[in-house]
Amino acid sequence: MHWSMVEGTPLGTLWVVAGAQGVRRVIFGEDAASEWAALQAVHPELIRWDGGLAAQAIAQILEYLRGKRKTFTVPLDPEGTAFQQAVWRETLRIPYGQTISYAELARRIGRPGATRAVGQALGANPLPILIPCHRVVASDGSLGGYTGGLSLKRWLLLLEGSAGALPAQKR
Repeated sequence: MHWSMVEGTPLGTLWVVAGAQGVRRVIFGEDAASEWAALQAVHPELIRWDGGLAAQAIAQILEYLRGKRKTFTVPLDPEGTAFQQAVWRETLRIPYGQTISYAELARRIGRPGATRAVGQALGANPLPILIPCHRVVASDGSLGGYTGGLSLKRWLLLLEGSAGALPAQKR
């Protein structure tokens, strides 16, 4: 596996890890440095390469952050359970600029009673932004949680123009 990184983005420092089949991890936000250090400790074989799929993913994320991209074309290869994979696949279907609730996402995967488990699967999403878990909000319109922090989730929703659908007191 190889990795690439860029500093000074609206997300802070951004690390991307890719393997032969696709992008495996995207790391940024409030706890990014400690998450990156933990990943390196578990995978000392990671090699920095500012090319390949990791660099392509970074370029696409930067275009997205500048408002120049609404979809991603880099191949994804997230590791997770069958349930997590189902949640992430359905999350990929949420269009740019739209939000759905955790409960709606649970219904869409055929598990209407699994709202909390859906939230946990989204919390384990190894590819935030690329798998747009920021587009999933609580049924009451509040933001819920986000790997990069709630202020970053709010910012991403504003970037996409979808935060206007949230109640003003919940933003």
